[in-house]
Amino acid sequence: QLQASGGGLIQPAGSLRLSCATSGNIFSFNNMAWYRQAPGKQRQLVAGIDPSGSTLYVDSVKGRFTISRDKAKNTVYLQMDSLLPEDTAVYYCNTWPFREDYWGNGTQVTVSS
Repeated sequence: QLQASGGGLIQPAGSLRLSCATSGNIFSFNNMAWYRQAPGKQRQLVAGIDPSGSTLYVDSVKGRFTISRDKAKNTVYLQMDSLLPEDTAVYYCNTWPFREDYWGNGTQVTVSS
């Protein structure tokens, strides 16, 4: 499983950075991604990054979220700025496409005043 961390309660317009530490084998040979699931909604891809560093984002987070990967630490990050209440969700990391056996518990992000 891949365990995400760094979530919390944050006010609108605030920032958070999520982290996901992986094994070297998973990190080096896979696209990595962040997903989120809001209450009552399906899990969705938020951002992805391939081994070369190319990225993609869902339209709703473009310009606000940044995905990155640290090869030395086998860690994937999601920097989230200008957070909105609609960003409230449980955030997960996984490969992209995802593997069912990699889903961890996720980390809760709540954006509220």
